[in-house]
Amino acid sequence: MITQRVTIFSEPRSALALPVILFAAHAWAGGAIDPAYVKSLAAPGKAVLVIEYYNPDGKVIDRKGFASPTGFRAKSPVDIVVDAEVDLHLYGLEPCLGEMVNRKEGFAGRCGDYARDQLDILLTSAKVIFCRAFLTEGNARLQDATCFGYYNFPGSLDAVDNLEEQLVSLGALRLSKKRDGTLMRPDLADAERAGRRGFGMWADPRVQAQ
Repeated sequence: MITQRVTIFSEPRSALALPVILFAAHAWAGGAIDPAYVKSLAAPGKAVLVIEYYNPDGKVIDRKGFASPTGFRAKSPVDIVVDAEVDLHLYGLEPCLGEMVNRKEGFAGRCGDYARDQLDILLTSAKVIFCRAFLTEGNARLQDATCFGYYNFPGSLDAVDNLEEQLVSLGALRLSKKRDGTLMRPDLADAERAGRRGFGMWADPRVQAQ
């Protein structure tokens, strides 16, 4: 994959002044996004990935842009390859353990392979990958982030979706738990309830028993 760093000139709109969700010791940038702003980042003939870094007050402090003629790919079920220096980690999610079977989708194999394939589909079909991270992640090799994809198929789809919500609701990933049993990403609890209705991994009774 060939990735080029680019300079992002577009300024985020006022709607991106977002609230902050605190997950115990881990602070998380969350809140509604402006789909029009994300769509404005698209570039002809290239996939674009933008990371915005926020301070604890929800203000954008830094922004990095990347472009690839071949798109961006998954490094693992929860990690995205950005370039030779940066990978992004979808915080608070995990694949099921061991192997799974979903007869409706014709899949039988490792949980991690299924999840990685689903993440790859979302990444390679997106025109824009827009991610948020806290400023403290800025110099890390592997950066915790939450990401959104812009998908445009003329005549059928023009939408900006949260990657984690899609992966969890489709049953590709599930929510990780802290040692005390509480969810690391309680904001995605509704998405997991949707996935547990028999989608993805949840079609396998062995996974339901984990």
